[in-house]
Amino acid sequence: MKAIILSAGQGSRLLPQTEEFPKCLLTLDDETTILSWQLSQLQKAGIEEAVVVSGYQAEKVEAELARHSLPTRTIYNPFYKVADNLGSVWMARSEFADDFILLNGDSLFVDAVPARLQRNAEKDAITITISRKQDFDDDDMKVVESGGRLLEIGKRLQRNDVNAEAIGMIAFRGNGARVFRETVEAEMRHQYSLKNYYLSIIDDLAKHEIIGVCEAEQEEWCEVDFPADLEHAREVFKIWQSRA
Repeated sequence: MKAIILSAGQGSRLLPQTEEFPKCLLTLDDETTILSWQLSQLQKAGIEEAVVVSGYQAEKVEAELARHSLPTRTIYNPFYKVADNLGSVWMARSEFADDFILLNGDSLFVDAVPARLQRNAEKDAITITISRKQDFDDDDMKVVESGGRLLEIGKRLQRNDVNAEAIGMIAFRGNGARVFRETVEAEMRHQYSLKNYYLSIIDDLAKHEIIGVCEAEQEEWCEVDFPADLEHAREVFKIWQSRA
């Protein structure tokens, strides 16, 4: 299976740290970037190839990829300044012919997460990775699930109904990849879609498609959106490294 990593954005909420480097190239220690850690964990989990959607400072992303043993390719998204991540997904739609994992370029995780997702994805054509916690903030991608099936996903869901959050990693197999590609292509015909998250499509699909869920523990992942998140990620990274 291959992975498609959405890493086109600058990460403006992390300025000035992202003034010269995109978010995916921020470092967790003296030499390990967010992207390089993702690639190493995907490779450990059995992923055979990674396709990285780049945009801001694309040449620096390409140079980073050249350092890694996992086979990689890039797709350049020229619309990264004016479109949200649905635009990056649309740019990568030709990659949806085969089974794949789609993940956000700011999600950090240990190899157990994509390994578990690949095993669980054998049950459903689309499987989303979720994690549970007690409280949710406005920036969390909230989830309502029941009986191992996704019912709703979005940042504005009523918190009384929410029982998990999405970690930014979804597996598509067989018919699920085709349905997702066709829905993305149809959605991008609307001008408003330039400002949409691709997870809005997953929310729509959940109303008439069975989307399974795979769980990750809170200590197995984190994401980087704000400066405090980056500091937290660096502390979590130290813990992961000590256990390696």
